[in-house]
Amino acid sequence: MGKLFFIKTFGCAQNVADSERVKTFFFQKGHRETTDWKTADLVIINTCIVRESAENRAYGLINNVHKLNPKAKIIVTGCAAGLAFEDKSGKRLRELKQRLPQVDEFLPIKKISFNIQPIRNKRKAALIPISSGCNNFCSYCIVPYSRGREVSRPMEEILQEIDKVIEQGFKEVVLVGQNVNSYGSELTKSSFVSMGKKRFKSLFPELLSRVAEEPLTKVSFVSSNPWDFSDELIEVIAGHENIDRLLHLPFQSGDDEILKKMNRGYTAKEYLQLVKKIKKKVKKVRFSTDIIIGFPGESEEAFKNTVKICKAVGFEIAYLNKYSPRPGTVAAKLYSDDIPRKEKKRRWLILEKLVNKKEGKTLS
Repeated sequence: MGKLFFIKTFGCAQNVADSERVKTFFFQKGHRETTDWKTADLVIINTCIVRESAENRAYGLINNVHKLNPKAKIIVTGCAAGLAFEDKSGKRLRELKQRLPQVDEFLPIKKISFNIQPIRNKRKAALIPISSGCNNFCSYCIVPYSRGREVSRPMEEILQEIDKVIEQGFKEVVLVGQNVNSYGSELTKSSFVSMGKKRFKSLFPELLSRVAEEPLTKVSFVSSNPWDFSDELIEVIAGHENIDRLLHLPFQSGDDEILKKMNRGYTAKEYLQLVKKIKKKVKKVRFSTDIIIGFPGESEEAFKNTVKICKAVGFEIAYLNKYSPRPGTVAAKLYSDDIPRKEKKRRWLILEKLVNKKEGKTLS
């Protein structure tokens, strides 16, 4: 009889989707799942290191397992392991092993192939990864270093997985990637399937159109970025009523100087112009977003510019993140973390009240 394993997932939808494949990986080895890490033989921790708080929670769990279930084998996967294995020199892996001597094994998520069929959690929507990694290199973000450069799945493979989840009874799917808009940028025409009469200039609008033509009640996608949210993509969304009208469109800061330091590739004005364009084309559209609070050099005036964006757009929800430097990123190398924690908290409370307490004003 196999061993009992427990999986804990930290972080984004991509990590959740990865854990569904990790679960299959261990089932195939003859192991059984438990929901109690204190009784598990194997404790698998799928880590997120995008923010210091998420990293600390994962490391806190590792310490607790080591103390309270010392017989368990601790396995770390996700972004912490990815960051170590993406460094070909081996330096980061050695440092991680020194930092976490309690861990018995570091499992690179790339070992868990897309070809492994996930064991999906009992949720309404099936998570469908369409790519992994990122080529954007926003100055604050560790993802390109922990997940590597962007790799897209062939469109045929994605569509086949969607057919399977429909057979399993799912009526909703979420297409998942670090930046779904750039899906297929490294693929050739021979690497994907084109099934419709209409020809598309880029691959994500084509993929989204094909998926929306399936018998699904809702098709969502995360995450997208403002700099490559094309007119073609807007038209596909507008043309399919089953594509979710809640669009996640991170803007991170409303100040042009901060956006430039973040390497975001757009201005506040350009972001608002894109929102206006989408609202004009897509009826009943709503927006959610990500905002980084207290990025190095964010003056009071810069923060007020972020507030202006929030008032203008009227976001349904904002995921508010207090800046924490991520070792190895450009921002951590070039800028000092000069905004006090108390001030970050004050600004966080202002945006929480304005956006998530539904006090924002909607752009006409």
